[in-house]
Amino acid sequence: MDLILWRHAEAFEMREVAEDLDRALTPKGERQAQRMGAWLNRQLPHGTKVLVSPARRAQQTAAALERKFKTVPLLAPDGTVDGLLQATRWPDAREPVLVVGHQPTLGLAAAYLLSGQAQPWTLRKGAAWWLRVREREGVAQVVLHGALSPELL
Repeated sequence: MDLILWRHAEAFEMREVAEDLDRALTPKGERQAQRMGAWLNRQLPHGTKVLVSPARRAQQTAAALERKFKTVPLLAPDGTVDGLLQATRWPDAREPVLVVGHQPTLGLAAAYLLSGQAQPWTLRKGAAWWLRVREREGVAQVVLHGALSPELL
């Protein structure tokens, strides 16, 4: 199974809005989302399932992908690693899954899947980490297939 973790792009600070879920992307964030969305669109298999946090900034980031997506409350800013793994059906999903979400959950999930411990790893705003589970000699292994920030595109 492939699991792609995409952190929402740069968003306005809380002082700009009353509710965290209403924070929108900044102009820089819109450019980050467009660059990463275009790259992901070229790389992702056609049948990739896209799951997105209900937060406005995550919805706007996902919209740059120009694919259908499903809004999943478990991926909200207060989400957990367990909720993310449940939503993605890790590691049993038959199709690749792209999650558009938030820190610290994405970093904690990446750390847990790659090292076995939920550690405070950080994904940069707008960055994507592509994880893949594979079997070697009867043992499931999680590998980092790729990690990319929008500044490198």
